[in-house]
Amino acid sequence: MSRPAEVVRFEGYAALFDVVDRGGDIVRAGAFSRSLAGRPGRVALLRQHGGLRPVGTIDALVEDARGLRVAGQVPAGSTMAAALLAGAVTGLSFGYRSRRIRQRTYRELIDVDLLEVSLVAVPMQPDARVDRVW
Repeated sequence: MSRPAEVVRFEGYAALFDVVDRGGDIVRAGAFSRSLAGRPGRVALLRQHGGLRPVGTIDALVEDARGLRVAGQVPAGSTMAAALLAGAVTGLSFGYRSRRIRQRTYRELIDVDLLEVSLVAVPMQPDARVDRVW
């Protein structure tokens, strides 16, 4: 007999490159590369950018051709696990501090310090979503 899973895992995109978000920002490819390479600790996984209590852990963060890909996990039996499994929470977002921006009609994020990734109900980038849960 197999043991029940202790975690619920997910993957998706926390940011998509070259897409203007609802706030008028656009993330450029490479914006996270310095932050990811120099990150001394783990990036926090939060709910709705709530800074005091992480809801799980991030296993991997990678910039690929499309954007910032994230893989993470939350404890099985938690409210967030239930929401992910039910498809009630599908959005991803990220918290950052800008190091280099270019102001145009929109604000281009060229280099940012990645502070956290959040599971959210309504992401600033409509297509920044969880695409796999198990």
